[in-house]
Amino acid sequence: MFYLISLVSFFPILLTVSCGYGTEEGRVNMPAFRLFSPAFANEGSIPVRYTGDGEDVSPPLEISGIPAGTASLVLIVDDPDAPGGSWEHLILFNIPPGTEKIGEGEIPEGAVRGKNSFGILEYGGPAPPSGTHRYFFKLYALYKKLSLQEGSFKGEIEKAMAGHILAQASLMGKYKR
Repeated sequence: MFYLISLVSFFPILLTVSCGYGTEEGRVNMPAFRLFSPAFANEGSIPVRYTGDGEDVSPPLEISGIPAGTASLVLIVDDPDAPGGSWEHLILFNIPPGTEKIGEGEIPEGAVRGKNSFGILEYGGPAPPSGTHRYFFKLYALYKKLSLQEGSFKGEIEKAMAGHILAQASLMGKYKR
């Protein structure tokens, strides 16, 4: 049986979801599901290179502790501080479960791209109209692949993920012009 134990901040560069399985008496702890970037610390500033003011390439990401039974991963990068509500910068789904690194500006082989708020399938970097915005890199481990087409929107993906999430990890970066 799967138990969600806690959302814990281990290091300044990552947030994790720890999970375990077993009985109440004999719980076995699994490695924590983690998402982090060598380019910026959790809650730190996103370097200009990865923004609309720079080279507009997606930052490198590293994944660890992928839960057993994961069939696919989903990555959603969004800005909840956008004037009109959440603004999606990158959406990837059906990322192979063995993916431990996503290189700078890369899409993992086999991943399917969703359409972001810019109306494109590629990464669109932070470019807030004013103030400091938070950008959440949310990674979900699913026990199934999603039966959706390339270009699907965040709402469609979230609906398809409902009830199929094994674990979630997140990383938050900030950017101000």
